[in-house]
Amino acid sequence: MSVPRRGRDRKARILPAPSGRPRVTGEPPRVAVIGGGIAGLAAATGLAERGVRVTLYEREPGLGGRLAGWPVELADGSSATMSRGFHAFFRQYYNLRGLLRRADPGLGTLTGLPDYPLQHSGGLRDSFARVPRTPPWSALGFAALSPTFGRRDLARMNPRAALPLLDVRVPDVYERLDGISAAELLSRIRFPEAAHHLAFEVFSRSFFADPRRLSAAEMVLMFHIYFLGSSEGLLFDVPGEPFPQALWEPLGAYLAGHGAELRTGCAVESVEPVAPGPDGGFTVTAADGPLHCDAVVLALDTGGLRELVARSPRLADERWRERIARLRTAPPFLVSRLWLDRPVAADRPGFLGTSGYGPLDNVSVLDRWEGEAARWAARTGGSVVELHAYAVDPAADRKAEQERLLAELRRVYPETDDAKVVDVRHEWRADCPLFPVGGYPDRPGVHTPDPALVVAGDLVRTGLPVALMERAATSGFLASNALLERWGVRGQTLWTVPEKGRTALLRALAGRLA
Repeated sequence: MSVPRRGRDRKARILPAPSGRPRVTGEPPRVAVIGGGIAGLAAATGLAERGVRVTLYEREPGLGGRLAGWPVELADGSSATMSRGFHAFFRQYYNLRGLLRRADPGLGTLTGLPDYPLQHSGGLRDSFARVPRTPPWSALGFAALSPTFGRRDLARMNPRAALPLLDVRVPDVYERLDGISAAELLSRIRFPEAAHHLAFEVFSRSFFADPRRLSAAEMVLMFHIYFLGSSEGLLFDVPGEPFPQALWEPLGAYLAGHGAELRTGCAVESVEPVAPGPDGGFTVTAADGPLHCDAVVLALDTGGLRELVARSPRLADERWRERIARLRTAPPFLVSRLWLDRPVAADRPGFLGTSGYGPLDNVSVLDRWEGEAARWAARTGGSVVELHAYAVDPAADRKAEQERLLAELRRVYPETDDAKVVDVRHEWRADCPLFPVGGYPDRPGVHTPDPALVVAGDLVRTGLPVALMERAATSGFLASNALLERWGVRGQTLWTVPEKGRTALLRALAGRLA
């Protein structure tokens, strides 16, 4: 069994790989992996490494899913790589980082940012750089160091309502808290209003959702992952170059080297069982024609999964398809990237979370850490700045929202007030999964009623304390493990933070007060 790598919490939980042969023998089965995002890449990797014939379909021209990138030409004639925006690669993302190590064993493409600063328009600022990372001192240190928690605020809090934060158990947390919203739970606990906005909404905004609509279970799970379940804290890494060059092109080459066939720019129209029973196989019909395969991994975003299942009326069973049809996506979000003719102040961080600045949720100064942006800034004397607005009202005037983001940037970083915008790109998307109050029972698991059909993605229930990109990677490996186990082949060993609070004293306190 492998030992924890550098940067991995030594108390992380190990999920041993299902036992079996090291590789398939005889005629290898063929698996269609539909979706080339993190989940699909993880599933394809787990299968191809064991000798399975993998055909991966991705409707977009490149790999990466919601972390894809594409070339653009700027107004000054230079070329750049646009994407859907900043993503933080937290150090608790053990399985995602394991996936990336396939093509980059030392994770040299990732670079750490020194802090995760938060700023409120009222003047409050928070930081995670000085917060201890060992539970329970991580949570206690955050409360002690944060300006949002005063003595009177702490005295007003409802300790009984805060118990779910102290003893998180998966999947029990969903049974206990899926029926209320994140906002309602924070109100019951009586957290200071400033802490609502500056600290805890960070978690709900990570899901691109309004905390009044987000299941409290997801927010509490995030608190567990970052504060009481692991020792990596809230510091994170970012790719040193755009996503395609840093991550997906090398991983695509790794997969091709293991015999996987990558069909990018190829949308799948339908998936139909060839014959009843688990061994009948499937016909995958795509833009380039049909393919017969022995098993299928559905690694799509929420809308893509819902639409493909609707076009494939014989998949699994009716009850499962009805659950898929009820899945919903989070509200739209906006990513605005600006190429400015002058730099922002030298002390501005590479990333800043914001609150109280209208629709603006965070600001990234890309030339602080991304090579392509840094080279453009060095050549022109300018800067590359990215703005995010999550959970935008679907009825909002998009042009007005874009203008508001720029206005708020000038409030946050006043030195940009006179900056000329050399070029700008706005990306509007609405394809992230929504985890609404009471929605957990409808979310699919990895397994389906058909053992040859599995599902992967950040919308999938795994029964493990994972979220966001790490849930996508973990579910992808779980999907490949499920298929490999059917064929008697050993799967992938996985890691997670513990599925319950690590501190026995806090668990005992929670049990005593419950």
